[in-house]
Amino acid sequence: MPSPMSRIIEINIDDSALAPPTPEIEQERRVAVFDLLEDNEFKLSSAPDQGPFKLLLAIRDKRLVFDIKTENDEAAAEFHLSLSPFRQVVKDYFQICESYFEAVKRLPPAQIEAIDMARRGIHNEGARVLQERLDDKVDLDIDTARRLFTLICVLHFGG
Repeated sequence: MPSPMSRIIEINIDDSALAPPTPEIEQERRVAVFDLLEDNEFKLSSAPDQGPFKLLLAIRDKRLVFDIKTENDEAAAEFHLSLSPFRQVVKDYFQICESYFEAVKRLPPAQIEAIDMARRGIHNEGARVLQERLDDKVDLDIDTARRLFTLICVLHFGG
């Protein structure tokens, strides 16, 4: 069980400059935020005893921004990551999600399950890329990385 300090307690997404999301994308976002706040493991490598954290995700100047504050709103860290390593996996994820949303409407369960397995595989790949990009900055478990990847996809949708 992770320390109560090593976690995100609040998450905000700066989507003010983005196009409005589709209902499906908005639902993915709500579920990811809910699941993330329920269970996550997030520890700054440079300050392992600091936390819990408030996280703001944004895209600024074509870079992914992690703006991290303590629960008392004190600056803890800010990371600006290139979006390039995420582009292909986000594109693949959106394509498979589109297929999945369409399949749910008209295909039999076996075909839906096959598409969902592919979707989970791409989602895991996105989480792995995120963990690599944050390797020397943040320690996070795979489930936290998966949920954060979903939120990165939401930002890409309008970005």
